Amino acid sequence: MKRYLSAVAAAVAAFTLGGLGTAFALPSSADEPWTPPADTIVKVTGDKANGFTIHYYDGSQISPPTDSEAFAECLEYDRYVDRVRCNTEVRTWYRDLGQMKRAINWARYDERHA
Repeated sequence: MKRYLSAVAAAVAAFTLGGLGTAFALPSSADEPWTPPADTIVKVTGDKANGFTIHYYDGSQISPPTDSEAFAECLEYDRYVDRVRCNTEVRTWYRDLGQMKRAINWARYDERHA
């Protein structure tokens, strides 16, 4: 029971401190428009077979390798455990990129149709 209460107290403290950090990050004046950090992802294009392109707020972009290239690089590891770890990371990375692409597209759709 003691552990449970400690975990609840830690969660409440984290939530409160996180909210305070957000409040301090907001601009203090209505005259100053808020701009996101330069490394904020604003658009994701492509797919895992042909490769993704990630666009950032500052105008820069990166294009990670396609899934087949990434899996080929994983085969270069000597140990089986390292190859499995690499393959898992690649699958997770491309799954998350696909979900991020859908989330950004949905947010923009919702914004246009609000």
